[in-house]
Amino acid sequence: MTWTSLSLSLIDTCWFFLALCFLVAFSVHKASAQLPGEYRKSSLLTLFQDLIRYGKTKQKLHRAQWLRVFDVPKRWFWHFYAISICWNIFLLLFSSLLGVFISCPILADGGLLSAAPQLSTVLVQLLLCVHSLRRLLECLFVSVFSDGAMHLVQYLFGLGYYIVLGLTVLCSDRPGTLLSRSDWICAAGFALFIAASLLQHQSIVLLAGLRKGKSGQVETLAHRVPEGGWFELVSCPHYFAELLIYVSLGFALGGFSFTWWLVVLYVLFNQALAGQLCHDLYVSKYESYPKHRRAFIPFVL
Repeated sequence: MTWTSLSLSLIDTCWFFLALCFLVAFSVHKASAQLPGEYRKSSLLTLFQDLIRYGKTKQKLHRAQWLRVFDVPKRWFWHFYAISICWNIFLLLFSSLLGVFISCPILADGGLLSAAPQLSTVLVQLLLCVHSLRRLLECLFVSVFSDGAMHLVQYLFGLGYYIVLGLTVLCSDRPGTLLSRSDWICAAGFALFIAASLLQHQSIVLLAGLRKGKSGQVETLAHRVPEGGWFELVSCPHYFAELLIYVSLGFALGGFSFTWWLVVLYVLFNQALAGQLCHDLYVSKYESYPKHRRAFIPFVL
């Protein structure tokens, strides 16, 4: 959907609903920190925290034993990126090379997407593949995972997320105005994608380095205060980079895809919640943690 037609389709409604859910979750988390200790330990709030936390932010959460049954390893994050690569390559081949028409009933007008999608759509599909491939390689060969866990619901949500994301790119493939297909907007999106990807990779390398010695071998699985790069400004620059990557894909699509900016809105609130949880952990765990650092957006949040 473009800005010239603002009637919400089912997929628009889905992304708006997800964005709203994470905004509410972020607000509830912030508000719960002000509650007395006995209320923060309630079963309902514990379940809520169990569903929004993963990895290091989950380790100190006091949970009933039955809740731990639903834990799966955080290192399974690589499954998300493997699925994303395979799915987007399939969609790219199916829509571009096989010469078929894809019915997209989730669009507001129930129209058909051409077998030859816009060049900007193909570019975004390729960039998603590149992004997922990089993240897959980082998960497998760069990041050092401890025994951190995530909830089974988070795992299943992550698998479904990348499936729906690939379809969303195709559903954003609608002819727009001349301005929305302007070459300079797409070029700016591509440049931002490269810069944000480098920022994210640098941040992940710095995080992994906290657990490795000079030889490159893993020496500890303990958590330490990250330093260097954009960690001097925010606790989670890799989350900020993730947001920038999705913004860059919005520009690569021409800049006027209303559907994609709803995706960006979801990513904003999703990463804000994850970043705030990490930031809160650092602040509570390290007395000397730099006071000027924000959670994930420099000077803002």
